Amino acid sequence: MNFAFSPEQEELRRSVRRFLEDKSPSSEVRRLMETERGYDSGVWTLLAQQLGLVGLAIPEAYGGSGYGSVELGIVFEEMGRALYCGPYFSTVALGTNAIINSGDESANAQFLPAIAAGEAIAALAITEDDGSWDINTMATTASGAEGEWTLSGSKSYVIDALVADLIVVAARSAAGISVFVVASDAPNMEITPIPTLDTTRKMARISFIGTPARLIGEEGGGSAALERTLDMACVALASEQVGGASRCLEMSVDYAKSRIQFGRAIGSFQAIKHKCADMLVEVESARSAAYYASWVADQDGDELSIAAPLAKAFCSDAYFSAAADTIQIHGGIGFTWEHDAHLYFKRAKASQLLFGDASYHRERLATKVGI
Repeated sequence: MNFAFSPEQEELRRSVRRFLEDKSPSSEVRRLMETERGYDSGVWTLLAQQLGLVGLAIPEAYGGSGYGSVELGIVFEEMGRALYCGPYFSTVALGTNAIINSGDESANAQFLPAIAAGEAIAALAITEDDGSWDINTMATTASGAEGEWTLSGSKSYVIDALVADLIVVAARSAAGISVFVVASDAPNMEITPIPTLDTTRKMARISFIGTPARLIGEEGGGSAALERTLDMACVALASEQVGGASRCLEMSVDYAKSRIQFGRAIGSFQAIKHKCADMLVEVESARSAAYYASWVADQDGDELSIAAPLAKAFCSDAYFSAAADTIQIHGGIGFTWEHDAHLYFKRAKASQLLFGDASYHRERLATKVGI
């Protein structure tokens, strides 16, 4: 196991960072988070077609580049650092992975090329009104057979549902938990925006009332595919959290060097020194957890079910702590709307709760290791 990135991976990081610095500065993040759609379609096309980031981990047979979770982790880390506003997480970490993990070759051939080309945005609908990410508690039902399926029920907290072209839905059929794809223009479906703390990541509630759907994978065989998809999404989110926490550390150190109080930089005060040092330790520890989880995700082993909750729990707490400390170090200006600290704080809190909070994932981890 080698945690050193190759020259090609380092160049990927530099390319993504340059792109985001140009196309997703703080001013653009603030503009987009006030819009209903929450992203710039022109930037999305560039990101997909010129940089090839949407299809980065999609197999080459379906129009992608065939890379893995390590390369995706680099991209998510940089996007977390920039607070990128766009449907990348929902499409790549959730929708695409759910389709691939279903093992349905015909679904891969039908949906993945358009996703890789940036022509289709995907979303994943799992959790319901109770907010639980436990697949076994699912109440949305699917009825039908032989290609004629309809869905009834509701899904909540669906990321980027308003702009998705296709929605991957988890539902309970007679044979058990199954996975379906619903077109965004399908009849008997209502998508309603949900107000969120973090307005850089749009969410919605979906109501299905006999909505036509296509079964992907085997009926009743969706649990394993969905569990792996959620684990992979937790790994991606952990990388994103590391990027955000790293940016918080950078902002704090820069401010501590430049802010003069009582004739000296506040970074020379012991309390500020200790806070920055503690933040550094947490950020670097989180980075190790996220990198390890990304490496495990590429190995296709059972260890992912251990590495994913570990990374999600640790990185969630580290990001939230770093964002809170950033506000404290910045003092009065850190509480203002004009400063970016609150944007990272809101993203940190929302990400901490996404896919279950740290306590939920520690409980998952304890169960897996037999504690």
